[in-house]
Amino acid sequence: MLEKNLGLVAEGEASNEGWVRRIVGLSEEGFRTEKNKGDSLLAFLYGMPEKSLGLVAGGEASNGGWMRGVVELSEEGFKMIKRIGICISKPGGATSRAVAQRLRHPAAQPDSTSTSSTLYDKSSSTKMKGLFKSKPRTPIDIVRQTRDLLSFAARSSESRESKREEKMAELFKNLRELKSILYGNSESEPVSEACAQLTQEFFRENTLRLLITCLPKLNLEARKDATQVVANLQRQQVNSRLIASDYLEANLDLLDILIAGYENTDMALHYGAMLRECIRHQTVARYVLESQHMKKFFDYIQLPKFDIAADAAATFKELLTRHKSTVAEFLSKNYDWFFAEYNSKLLESSNYITRRQAIKLLGDILLDRSNAAVMTRYVNSKDNLRILMNLLRLFAAKQNKPPDIVSILVANKSKLLRLFADFKTNKEDEQFEADKAQVVREIAALELRDRP
Repeated sequence: MLEKNLGLVAEGEASNEGWVRRIVGLSEEGFRTEKNKGDSLLAFLYGMPEKSLGLVAGGEASNGGWMRGVVELSEEGFKMIKRIGICISKPGGATSRAVAQRLRHPAAQPDSTSTSSTLYDKSSSTKMKGLFKSKPRTPIDIVRQTRDLLSFAARSSESRESKREEKMAELFKNLRELKSILYGNSESEPVSEACAQLTQEFFRENTLRLLITCLPKLNLEARKDATQVVANLQRQQVNSRLIASDYLEANLDLLDILIAGYENTDMALHYGAMLRECIRHQTVARYVLESQHMKKFFDYIQLPKFDIAADAAATFKELLTRHKSTVAEFLSKNYDWFFAEYNSKLLESSNYITRRQAIKLLGDILLDRSNAAVMTRYVNSKDNLRILMNLLRLFAAKQNKPPDIVSILVANKSKLLRLFADFKTNKEDEQFEADKAQVVREIAALELRDRP
């Protein structure tokens, strides 16, 4: 009997070979399934020699001899019957003797009506719950069921509404359980073995692909749970390997879906959070940097919805700062178009916050030791310096400067003045010299006028 198909309920002790030896019963679904097959479990057991097997059985039986109670075997019977794979239990005591007496003097078979009422009697069902508790689902079971439910969600447009709602509710519950296993809860910390099992099964098949593509069909809470599950799985190691990295390397097209999510206001923050966690893997970051998607970030950062623009900026920064060697290689190969876009769309943006963030990120990029060659090339450009001077002029000439900007300018005043004094252009440029002189005057007078 397949436990999964029949809903077999079994618990208790097991031998070294893994045979359950305590309580056996069939769930309602399993009862109906096995009955339809025309086999009689109880009749099968009854047909075995009682003396040789030490068989005792209890519980309610229908006309066909369907057993829904307890089966016990003697040690000798256990050894004999275990070869055929039936779940059995340890020898019984008083219960065994009472049931054995019943088997020797079986009661008259009830009619089908009374049998049905006995089988589905509520009081009987209540008593049985104490014996036949549902087997706890393993992390593997939950992932597999989640995968099946996601497959249903992907093709559920033609299903009945009531069935779809039931399945989706079950899916939402499973996502919450997956999150609980990975993050723990108020009562317990996550168990490393359970997390490893979950991770391995999750990436064994296309569960991640299904989850990403079906995310728009989930409700808000389920999307949040799914986002946290995907984020956590990027950090889970199995046998000292980040198997999420291996999976994504073989399925890089999923990154296309995540990046395009910034164009969907409902999905942008969820897909953005997933994308940042995926960028933790160097192969993923390299793919995004070298793709045509990289140019889109200059537009995403300036989207009208502030929260989405800020999220895109956070992802952009992660791409350009996490993997030093990969970023240095990317900037060297793509210097011209990248900094042309950076200067025109970010440093010269009409949005103050965008400009401020762009200046800070530019400093992080150029001052990183891995990007020394890029920095030298950038600062030797008159056009680049003109842009930075204009920004400095804006900040320095601003009458009501924020205290943090004042402190930065004052702390670096001597360095800035030396930089401008030593900077010479190859050709005379009156406008450039005028701008430089204005910036120098503003910075030189800054401490006397604006130091808090």
